[in-house]
Amino acid sequence: MLKRIVKRPTLSLLTWLLLVSFYLSVFLNIAFYRQVIQALPMDSLRNVLVFISMPLVAFSVINIVLTLSSFLWLNRPLACLFVIVSAAAQYFIMTYGIVIDRTMIANMVDTTPAETFALMTPKMVLTLGLSGIVAAIVFCWIKIKPAARPLRSGLYRIASVLASVAVILLVAALFYKDYASLFRNNKELVKSLSPSNSLVASWSWYSHQRLANLPLVRIGEDAHRNPLMQQAKRKTLTVLIVGETSRAENFSLGGYARETNPLLAKDNVVYFPHTTSCGTATAVSVPCMFSNMPRKHYDEQLAHHQEGMLDIIQRAGINVLWNDNDGGCKGACDRVPHQNMTTLNLPGECIKGECYDEVLFHGLEEYINNLKGDGVIVLHTIGSHGPTYYNRYPPQFRKFTPTCDTNEIQTCSQQQLVNTYDNTVLYVDYIVDKTINILKAHQDTFTTSLVYLSDHGESLGDNGVYLHGLPYSIAPDAQKHVPMLLWLSEDYQQRYKIDATCLQTRAQSQEYSQDNLFSTMLGLTGVETTQYQPADDILQPCRRVTE
Repeated sequence: MLKRIVKRPTLSLLTWLLLVSFYLSVFLNIAFYRQVIQALPMDSLRNVLVFISMPLVAFSVINIVLTLSSFLWLNRPLACLFVIVSAAAQYFIMTYGIVIDRTMIANMVDTTPAETFALMTPKMVLTLGLSGIVAAIVFCWIKIKPAARPLRSGLYRIASVLASVAVILLVAALFYKDYASLFRNNKELVKSLSPSNSLVASWSWYSHQRLANLPLVRIGEDAHRNPLMQQAKRKTLTVLIVGETSRAENFSLGGYARETNPLLAKDNVVYFPHTTSCGTATAVSVPCMFSNMPRKHYDEQLAHHQEGMLDIIQRAGINVLWNDNDGGCKGACDRVPHQNMTTLNLPGECIKGECYDEVLFHGLEEYINNLKGDGVIVLHTIGSHGPTYYNRYPPQFRKFTPTCDTNEIQTCSQQQLVNTYDNTVLYVDYIVDKTINILKAHQDTFTTSLVYLSDHGESLGDNGVYLHGLPYSIAPDAQKHVPMLLWLSEDYQQRYKIDATCLQTRAQSQEYSQDNLFSTMLGLTGVETTQYQPADDILQPCRRVTE
């Protein structure tokens, strides 16, 4: 029986290198060229020539790198790596409008298996499979013809490198000012150019991560309780709810036309409609909001090995508990008691590795009943995390229809997407209201209060941008404008002389940010330390306590 032998195509090494460079520079940078066309109007011959020169420059740079690597026999693995990461970057840029930078790499590393699965769509599998994996396999399958004269082959490759350098120098001589102006005015454009975007972002992430094991920097070592609170007959209990992906413009408490906060509207909460986030992704915002550093001076490297707000509160003698349903606290709870509620996999509340936020209440009543002394409880919700918004709420909260019941959100209409997102906000309303009712049920034992603050907002297809994580400088307000609210029991207001009218007035007229959380929580719980900044404490101007 004759065996059919599939003959592998054979190319010279130089031809193979040129072919791979062409594929990478042209077909895997379509997202980059599309953005260039938006930033560079094709209204003059010069601009057209500048645009045409870009694939030549990209081809030349990639050819130089791959050709030089061929002298070390690294051309195949490097080419496969470039193809796969470039295909992945192009898919996510074109589908969700993201930017490939260090923050996005951090998001990828911090993403849970469930969140990764949520991004898996037939389109993604097909696109990445064909343009990335299959292409890489084909390039590896092609047989490279052994050079009959190695010296000549080497000279040809050196000539190819020199020719590529000449092309780059020629383009620079002709269009340097045009390139400089384009990239100076569109600084994020280069982050769409593959494979350099992924490689630079990954190196930047690694450079930051390798500093994470530096010695812990302690702050607030002088922390102690305010005597007024220490001498109170009732213990204090404060709940901080960290929201996820909640955008302020969809909260009816802030004027949104739809009633997405029907329960909280009856809870006498103070809503702060002018609040901004520290970042546009959980990996940035959560460590930042729990640190003593304002956004303008936030040092991510320092935050990785420095104590934060919860360390200070715990040092002052207050019991701290972090309940998590959103893939971890990003270092904010590392030195206080914390538990991952998602791993409980409770029937009816958890599906395929993800849970409704009601799982955060499991065992909470028992914990409060057994609490000795004052307490702070942090509930880290999964809130409105996309793209599977439809999995964030139980069926009874499907009020706004039709919904977008797929992870391919770009295939849904704008109204379907907004409907689904608004249903998640409706469920957030329920979760926060339920927490307030739990606190009310314990008012005989505790003087209670609650803060809700989302980590960042979300884009819902506006201008072709979805999800979140864009660099702060170019991110739309939808990703930075977040909801924040405060609830104080009547006992808290009376005992600590808080002027409710003052709070409501200032909430509507003043601008706030996640920078305010650190000192507000210290003031709210009665923790005194030199780290406390009265100007950042939202409650401070409305305290009527006579010294």
